Amino acid sequence: MSYTLYTHPTPNPLKVLIVLEELGVSYKTIFVDFGTDEQKSPEFLKLNPNGRIPLLIDHDADDFAIIESGAILHYLAEKHQQLQPTDTKGKSEVMQWLMWQMGGLGPMFGQLIVFAAAFDNRIPEATDRYGKETGRLLSVLNTRLEGRDFLASSYSIADIASMAWMPLVERVGWDLADWPNVKAWYDRCMSRPAYTKAIEAAGTLPEEVRMSNFRNATVGLGS
Repeated sequence: MSYTLYTHPTPNPLKVLIVLEELGVSYKTIFVDFGTDEQKSPEFLKLNPNGRIPLLIDHDADDFAIIESGAILHYLAEKHQQLQPTDTKGKSEVMQWLMWQMGGLGPMFGQLIVFAAAFDNRIPEATDRYGKETGRLLSVLNTRLEGRDFLASSYSIADIASMAWMPLVERVGWDLADWPNVKAWYDRCMSRPAYTKAIEAAGTLPEEVRMSNFRNATVGLGS
């Protein structure tokens, strides 16, 4: 199996990297430079009209392009028949929590970072609003993980989708220990070799570059 992942060291591409490492498939990465608006180039927009990463190319399927991180995770799990149950109810349970992350945890965390960091908390009411909602969602996650190791019956793409956002808890000055079930689950997920390999594959950027790129790529702040 051979894939190309267009990526940047942010949570959504990290999800895909974790899955690729869990599957043990062959892939290469292409770094998309937000600082020079590569995601807005005609070449990139031809592959993803939405101008966002991650973008996965499946070279074993006639260079089929898949956009949106949740859709990519679902595609890979279906294709390789891994990281999700095989029964209908089990698959639905995974899909429910994958959609929960896509529609809630990710967007709310993203908006919190926008108002707390990109806007330098110049609109504290907005920062507070997204902070409260993100905290509520972490409490939902904490409740779901009470008495269970993973979000569904076993480790799955649902866990991977949410775990990729957990480093932002510390970034906004929170302590994951305030949600003990989430912390235990995250530690459990991080102990998997695929996580370490994915973090290495994602790479890092200096903080000033990271924030500059973030500002440039954030709707309303870039060119």
